[in-house]
Amino acid sequence: MWRMHHDLRHARVQPGTANGHNAAGIMALCEQMGAMVYDLLISDCDGVLVDSEILADQVMREALATFVPAEALEHLLGTTFGQTTHEVLLRVQEHFSVQLPETLLAQIQARSEALIKAQVQPIAGARAALEQIPLPLAVASNSRRHNVIASVERVGLTARAAGNIFSADMVERPKPAPDVYLLAARTLGVAPQRCLVIEDSPTGATAALAAGMQVLGFTGASHIPQGHGDTLRRIGVLEVFDDMRDLPALFERLAQKRAG
Repeated sequence: MWRMHHDLRHARVQPGTANGHNAAGIMALCEQMGAMVYDLLISDCDGVLVDSEILADQVMREALATFVPAEALEHLLGTTFGQTTHEVLLRVQEHFSVQLPETLLAQIQARSEALIKAQVQPIAGARAALEQIPLPLAVASNSRRHNVIASVERVGLTARAAGNIFSADMVERPKPAPDVYLLAARTLGVAPQRCLVIEDSPTGATAALAAGMQVLGFTGASHIPQGHGDTLRRIGVLEVFDDMRDLPALFERLAQKRAG
């Protein structure tokens, strides 16, 4: 289903020069330290690579409008950030004591996929930033695999990810369980503590931390509420940033700190 790298540590990106930071410079820094301080970069997809969460949220609100009062629904959806559509619908049924139609999940998924395919935009600077980090890239998402593949293609990172795409439908338990992150590490032969993760949601950050990985919190997508960075910090992410153009410098700083 995906291509495995038997010698992952040699699967590095080619030097680039975008936005003032270049992969060659960061690579030289890491080699001066004697070894790479991380072996794998894992990125979430929705809200990190593509600005899709706000579109999926719109579909969810429209689909549930006839079953749940809008204001009450708004409050509940604020607590389901990063969860799968199936989990959100279960939460709605339990919280509001309503029985939703069995066909609603498929309807929401189909509508979300169509809207995202037509309107989703890449996160500004994501491709350039991720191409500069001198680590192999994997993508780990709570979305379905075919949607993740399409989003990775949309942002122009298909070659960079090299088939290392892991999704909720590949594991027994979605995020916030660590399963999808552990699957990525195990498949690619990397110890979890040698993985650096980029996440935008408490659900995803909790999953990566539970897997024993280090996490950066990204808050630059259009759906991010005020104060979200503080929420991620309380969970335990290393640092929070809101502009993908800052990622190469942030990685360099983390590499220096971890090596020191």
